[in-house]
Amino acid sequence: MPETSRRGLLFGTAAVSAGAFLTACTSNDPKEAAAAPSNQPAADDKPGAPVTIGFAGPQADHGWLNAINVNAKSRAEKYSEVTLEITEGSNDTAAQIGQVKTLINKKVDVLVILPADGKALTQVGLEAMKAGIPVVNLDRVFASPQAYRCWIGGDNYGMGLNAGHYIGEQLKDKANAKVVELAGLDNLELTKQRSQGFADALKNYSNVKLVARQAADFTVESGQAKMAQLLQAQKQFDALWNHDDDQGVGALRAIQQAGRDEFIMVGGAGAKSAMDAIKADNSVLKATVLYPPTMAASAIDLARALGQNKGVGGLSEMEIPTSLTLYSAVVTKENIDQYLPTGFS
Repeated sequence: MPETSRRGLLFGTAAVSAGAFLTACTSNDPKEAAAAPSNQPAADDKPGAPVTIGFAGPQADHGWLNAINVNAKSRAEKYSEVTLEITEGSNDTAAQIGQVKTLINKKVDVLVILPADGKALTQVGLEAMKAGIPVVNLDRVFASPQAYRCWIGGDNYGMGLNAGHYIGEQLKDKANAKVVELAGLDNLELTKQRSQGFADALKNYSNVKLVARQAADFTVESGQAKMAQLLQAQKQFDALWNHDDDQGVGALRAIQQAGRDEFIMVGGAGAKSAMDAIKADNSVLKATVLYPPTMAASAIDLARALGQNKGVGGLSEMEIPTSLTLYSAVVTKENIDQYLPTGFS
């Protein structure tokens, strides 16, 4: 399940990929644009120097994590000069550290690491950097910025913030509106960030009150059980913010079994099941807030650029940024066709 800190540069798109790098602009002032180096080496789609990228992530035991692997593999296949060395993935930190050490010993050109535990994997990230292998830290952030050359990931706080603003706007004309929250695992920092963003957004709507919050654990079963408890305790409310679309499958089952439909539901992450339900528009689920797994494809783009000593096309800087935070777009019936291809199973 995704985990990160809010940090770095915020992009106003669901994901930043090579195509976005190529089309980004630095200024609307032609004088400023002309001042940029004319010989700046920038990444593009043309084949370049061979690059071997090592990829290490946790076990794909969640729809989002599986989508991370799929995005990384498919992106690497796009480039004829890129060789991807990908590990099996493990949620055991010792095993993942061993996998990364193997990639270091193979002397890959660049490492992309989505750590099972950012703090626990920090030392091996430092080891790679000291060995002269630049590290792209994907999503779950290392404890030290010295352990990576570039960090790219999602915005958990932004997920909650945008979910809260969407719900607030839907309920702004309703007196004494009640909202409930089906959170993720409370011992995870990402859950705290999503809840904090949601709470901060609701502060902008004096008529909207969070009346109940229940933590689940990102599974269908927990979503169904915890949602049933919320429904039993709250006989009427106007909106539900569910942190994760996988547990949202179970939540929807509980809602349908209870025969409740007086509220709107907003999901999180961007699973295909949620997007299909939004498009069908035949349930309480009206929106989901993205935590795009396409960040893995963007991580491959960044690793390729690092391996070829190139920068980001359209930016004046000669080097890629040190951090990229992806935007948590709200997907609704109105824009579903744009985002449906990014939905994951």
